[in-house]
Amino acid sequence: MSKTNILPDLMLRGRNRRRNAKLLRIDSPDGIAEYRFVDIGGIKQWVTIRGEDRRNPVLLFVHGGPASPYSVFSPLLREWEKHFTLVQWDQRGAGKTFRRNGKAAGSAITLERLARDGIELSEYLLERLGKRKIILIGSSVGSLIAMMMIRSRPGLYHAYVGTDQNAPDPEFEWYGQAIAALREAGIGKGIRLLERMGPDPACWKREDYDRLNQHLVKAIRGVPNMIMDLMLPSMLASPDHTIGDLVAIFQGMSHSLDHLFDELMTFDFARIGTAFDVPFFMFQGDTDLFTPFGAARAFFDRIEAPHKSFAVIRNAGHLACFARPDQFLGELVSRVLPLARQPLDAGRGGAVV
Repeated sequence: MSKTNILPDLMLRGRNRRRNAKLLRIDSPDGIAEYRFVDIGGIKQWVTIRGEDRRNPVLLFVHGGPASPYSVFSPLLREWEKHFTLVQWDQRGAGKTFRRNGKAAGSAITLERLARDGIELSEYLLERLGKRKIILIGSSVGSLIAMMMIRSRPGLYHAYVGTDQNAPDPEFEWYGQAIAALREAGIGKGIRLLERMGPDPACWKREDYDRLNQHLVKAIRGVPNMIMDLMLPSMLASPDHTIGDLVAIFQGMSHSLDHLFDELMTFDFARIGTAFDVPFFMFQGDTDLFTPFGAARAFFDRIEAPHKSFAVIRNAGHLACFARPDQFLGELVSRVLPLARQPLDAGRGGAVV
C-alpha cells in the first residue's frame, strides 16, 4: 500500500466527509434514513436503511470480504436510493458489529451462521418496512452467504443478484488468470509465491494467501483497483465512520478470515446446488481477477430458476457494482425491478443475456 497514493485522501478527509454527508442527506417526505444496532443472532448487529421513498422495493446487500462492510460505499450508491430502499448490514465479525461485540461474539463465525443471521435480518426488514419480499444482492464471499439464504428461505426474496460471484472452478481458471496478471505487471515475488502455493486453494496456508492478495492487488490494470481506487478512498471519505470504526473494519476482517479461511478454501458447491426457487441474476465484472468471469458464467449456465439473466459489467474487476455503479443500477432497474413490482410465475424460464 503506497503512502503516496492515499496521502491526498488522508489530507482531504474532513472536506470529503462533509461533501458526502451533504450528498447523503435525504429530505424527501417519504424517505428513510435509519442507522441502528438490531438484535440478530443473539448480538447487536449494525444495519442502515436508506431510500427516498419507503414504497420502493427493498434491496439488501450481503457484503464480501469476509467482513468487509459495504456501508462505506453509500455515497457511490446515492442514485440507487431513488429506486430502492437500500439496506447495508455489517455482518457478525464485521465493522461496527465487530467493534460493538468484540471477538467473543464472533467466535462462532461460519458461513451457515452468517446465512442464518441474514435470514433473521430479512424477517426484521419485512416487518419493519411492511414488505412481502426483498431483493438480495450477494457480492464476493457474500454471494455464497446469499445463495445459502435463498436456498433456505426462498419465500422471503423477490430475486437473487450475484456479483463478484464465487463459483466452482474445477479447471483452476483463476490460477492461470492470476499468473498472467502477475507476469504482465512484472511482480516476480507474486509469481514465485503463487507457483509455490499451487492451483488448489485447499492446499494453501493462510499466511501465503494474505501475501498473495497483496501482490494481486498491485497487478490490477485497466480497471478501478478494488483497494486503492474503491475501498480505501471510500473508507476515508465516509461521514458515518470514525477512525475507530475504520480500525475495527481491518480488525474484523482479520478475525473473520481466521474463522472462515478453511471453509472458504474448501467450499463444496454441492451445499448450494444449481436449482433455485427464486429468479436468479448475475452481474459480473468482465475483468475480475479474484472471481473469474469464465467460472462465474459457467456456473450461471448450469443454474435452474424460474427466471435467470446474466449481465456483463464492462471495464470492471472485483467490486463491480462500486466500480460501475451507474451501469449496475441500470441493470437492476431494467432486469430486476420489474420482478419486485410484479413477480413472475413459478414456471421455469430461460436465460436473458
